[in-house]
Amino acid sequence: MTSSSSDQCPVMRKKNDNNNNNKTISGTKNRDWWPENQRLYESICQLSQHNEKTNPILNGDYRTGFTTKLNYYELKKDIRLLLTDSQSWWPADYGHYGPFFIRMAWHSSGTYRIQDGRGGAGTGQLRFAPLNSWPDNGNLDKARRLLWPIKQKYGLKISWADLMILAGNVALEDMGFQTFGYAGGREDVWEPEDDGVWGRETKWLSDDQRRENAAAGCDIEGPLGAVQMGLIYVNPEGPRGNPDPLASAHDIRETFQRMAMNDEETVALIAGGHSFGKCHGAAPPDEHVGKEPEGASIERQGLGWDNTYKSGSGVHTITSGLEGAWTPGSPTKWDHSYLTILWENDFVLTQSPAGAKQWEPSTDTNDGDQPPPIMLTSDLALKEDPIYRRISYHYYQNPDEFRLAFAKAWYKLTHRDLGPYERCLGPEVPPPQLWQDPLPPSPKRGNITIHQQEELKRRIVQRFASCFPTKNTTSILVELAWASASTYRHTDKRGGANGARIRLQPQIDWKINNSTTLPLKQSLRLYGQIQNEYSSYISIADLIVLGGCAGIEEALRKTMPVPFLPGRRDATQESTDISSFGVLEPLSDVFRGSNGDEFDLIEKAKMLNLTAPEMTVLLGGLRVLGVGKSCFTHSVGMLTNDFFVNLLDMNTIWRKSKSNSSYEGYDRHNPHKLKWIGTRADLIFGSHSVLRALAEVYAQDNDLFVSEFINAFTKVMNLDRFDIIDTTTTIRSRL
Repeated sequence: MTSSSSDQCPVMRKKNDNNNNNKTISGTKNRDWWPENQRLYESICQLSQHNEKTNPILNGDYRTGFTTKLNYYELKKDIRLLLTDSQSWWPADYGHYGPFFIRMAWHSSGTYRIQDGRGGAGTGQLRFAPLNSWPDNGNLDKARRLLWPIKQKYGLKISWADLMILAGNVALEDMGFQTFGYAGGREDVWEPEDDGVWGRETKWLSDDQRRENAAAGCDIEGPLGAVQMGLIYVNPEGPRGNPDPLASAHDIRETFQRMAMNDEETVALIAGGHSFGKCHGAAPPDEHVGKEPEGASIERQGLGWDNTYKSGSGVHTITSGLEGAWTPGSPTKWDHSYLTILWENDFVLTQSPAGAKQWEPSTDTNDGDQPPPIMLTSDLALKEDPIYRRISYHYYQNPDEFRLAFAKAWYKLTHRDLGPYERCLGPEVPPPQLWQDPLPPSPKRGNITIHQQEELKRRIVQRFASCFPTKNTTSILVELAWASASTYRHTDKRGGANGARIRLQPQIDWKINNSTTLPLKQSLRLYGQIQNEYSSYISIADLIVLGGCAGIEEALRKTMPVPFLPGRRDATQESTDISSFGVLEPLSDVFRGSNGDEFDLIEKAKMLNLTAPEMTVLLGGLRVLGVGKSCFTHSVGMLTNDFFVNLLDMNTIWRKSKSNSSYEGYDRHNPHKLKWIGTRADLIFGSHSVLRALAEVYAQDNDLFVSEFINAFTKVMNLDRFDIIDTTTTIRSRL
């Protein structure tokens, strides 16, 4: 039977266009019909990113390969040999790829930002869009291709994320610099973080929108780090191309602070990094440079920025449009010449062959035929800004201090998002740094037995019930455990229950931790008293989590145990960087009933590395347990599926409240009888089709709900247990 064209599938049918090209016609998608609902659906889908279904490594992982199979020093030797093995398809500047690999490592790391912990080198995102195609990352695709033979040789023994940083370190060492150390342990992902976290602009290098949308007291819209879409930090020619060093210093300070660097570290990084290599601007980019990797034609095989100017590489390379070396006599060796040139010369504004604004010494500094050194507007900021001027001049006068400052700043730059010290692997890991949120060594305690755990849980419940006779003991115990553990951010592996920093500044004074439902300081005093009695085998950090487990068991009338994994340590105030931890303060936590919508809920779930089912079951359970604000149950403090049962009850009619800040559920048969009050984040589980499908599962099976709540709660309690193991799956097997 021959079908007519009208019988063919409307989504996948083919047709010929005017050029006789065979094209696939796609039908109208959900996002076209319901853009807002689809936006939420896409956010929900992001909770399933980077799971086992997208991971091609079925057995093993890079961390195991790094620690058990990798010949680390042989790998470093191979990288060192590559540095001077110049390839004809992309020749090395001055015969050495060192500066090129330093730029790759820097730009892989430099996207890290403190406000949400996103970016950085931790997952090898430089391989994917948009980062692989940012204008500021021009031609770094070639750096990764140069490394490919080494990656292919060592395979699963080292991740791309680790290799790109190690290549930068080896490059520094091969050019005569003594690095502070190196740590492996980064795990590659296999898809881009395509959730719009890099800004809302629709044009590369646009620098107005994120300034216009900045909150009061800020220069750039949060949580963004760079001043322009497609830049790592700032425009090197000055704000909006205005060659004003003082204005450039203002942008530099704003962006580097957002990327976890203070003024001393900022100066050390710029001066140290610019001690190597050169800028590339042999000709105007608009006339000669092709599409970025993501936009390039298929025959380019993932390489972008095809350059038609003469040879297209080497001395004819076009990247930033700026042209020249900061230290022409020594661009491939470590010395003090960058600061010497900066401080012993005055500079005049010039233009590169590509038309970019840059600076040259006002007097001839060369004895031979070498081109003069250049400085960027962002370099002169180190000399013109009063604070940067003092620091850079001090480094100019004290070369050894400068070297150590750059070594430490480079280590921080390239390892900031790797997480706590416990995650650092390899033979060259230096001692813990304050920015790694160090914990004290494990005290010599005996292993806490099951009998001792049960005794402690009884003591905790009794003490809290006696101290807070008018409050729900379960609610307090569970909320305190959640408040401690849910500070974790999977983006940069910071926060969590280990260390019990909830009892230290700044967390102890966070507004969300001092609500009417959580008597934090009184509760911590109780835990302190109990810990004094049992200090021989448990920490306060463990007690807080154990108390949460005890609260849930009470909510189940002790019909089901909640797993507990001991071994946490208690941090000290001296080992806690107050300003650094300040960025972890949640503006809201929808799980605890604070203000926020469904997107805030999903953002928090992303930070906690939760799946959509885990997010769903946790919210429903925390609601009925009375964490923050109880709702949808008449049995607060009992762990039941009441939230889902009552939310989906067809005998309830929902209306917006008069204040529009909440929703009111009335009895369908008695329209004046108010049954429930909920938020957007509550009602979305009955409204959005995907979330409703999950809610229905838990509404119809209480046993499943309880078991999955316990699993999800246990996962959150152990997210930061890097001292034990780095995968939640293995942690579960130990419980």
